[in-house]
Amino acid sequence: MSDSNPARYIMIGGFLGAGKSTSIARLAEHLDAQGLRVGLITNDQGNRLVDTLNLASRGFQVEEIPGGCFCCRFHSLLEAAENLSAETRPDVFIAEPVGSCTDLIASVSYPLRRIYGDRFRIAPLSVVVDPRRARRVLGLSAEPGFSQKVTYIYLKQLEEASIIVINKNDLIGIAERESLAAALRDRFPRARIMDASARTGEGLPEWFAAVTETEQDGGEAMELDYQIYAEGEALLGWLNATVRLSATSLVDGDRFLSELARAVQDNLAERGVEIAHFKMTLEPNDGSGELAVLSLVGTEFEPEFTQTLSDPLSDGELIVNLRAEGEPAWLEDSLRAGLAACSDSFGRLELEHLESFKPGEPKPVYRMASADAVV
Repeated sequence: MSDSNPARYIMIGGFLGAGKSTSIARLAEHLDAQGLRVGLITNDQGNRLVDTLNLASRGFQVEEIPGGCFCCRFHSLLEAAENLSAETRPDVFIAEPVGSCTDLIASVSYPLRRIYGDRFRIAPLSVVVDPRRARRVLGLSAEPGFSQKVTYIYLKQLEEASIIVINKNDLIGIAERESLAAALRDRFPRARIMDASARTGEGLPEWFAAVTETEQDGGEAMELDYQIYAEGEALLGWLNATVRLSATSLVDGDRFLSELARAVQDNLAERGVEIAHFKMTLEPNDGSGELAVLSLVGTEFEPEFTQTLSDPLSDGELIVNLRAEGEPAWLEDSLRAGLAACSDSFGRLELEHLESFKPGEPKPVYRMASADAVV
């Protein structure tokens, strides 16, 4: 990265469980195949991210920014870029903001463009959506979803997007996809609506061209009620945990993740808690570098693997990231109950790290009404 050759900064947002990490991995692979150096920046309210471990396992250089959104950790975002530059001098930075964060154009894109425009070329903001959840939020499905204030954050993410990507399009029928696209175009006429699947690769070339060949426009930033935004964030519970699995004989790690996910899911469903995203990785302690990755994006949805293990294991590290609309104590109780239920079948499960909390009030370092606003 240099003044004469600024790096492209691509930010891919979207609500918890939308498929940001898989999308970012596919984009990084696409750029790498073109001979471009890529640096990835992940972001979360807590520590020990499944996304960071997953992306690093694919061979990418990753910097993790914990403890708050990009908007509130703006200078940490710059430090992460500098750290990556010292290692690999990326041509492209791909940033994944917290899934409950919004107002990214006013608090991240415009400040980067206004203050550091000699160092970064800012791509249009993409927001990916899980079509099943998007249909609920837009009233196309009668299934239950989030409360009004959490939904406010979800809709604001879509309102500020330059590109809205209907991800996971293989999970719904053609008619449902078309009705969702029509509803998004009607509700958010400024955004370009695209259809893709990060898992199958459908529609990705068109989307990737849009974020690598064009730049963020300089229109007026959206209006946002930070009080409602903060209240919506405060309704969400956050849990990160690290667990050591130790067994006296070989066990099926994929089956362990599936049964643990089901146990936690059932416990939260009994409490009436809506899961936003439940992600787990299991890494064998055998030097193989393998990683199982499981994702669950709703209380009523099925757990899905994005990576599985080739062989059984007797020792490994489990990382849990759970986000839901409910009290952090409920998430902790549900995880502990799930681990207890699995211990008889899968061996000793030792909880080495646990943090559960509510996100803090968003307080951006900068907020600009337009790209040309003065700091």
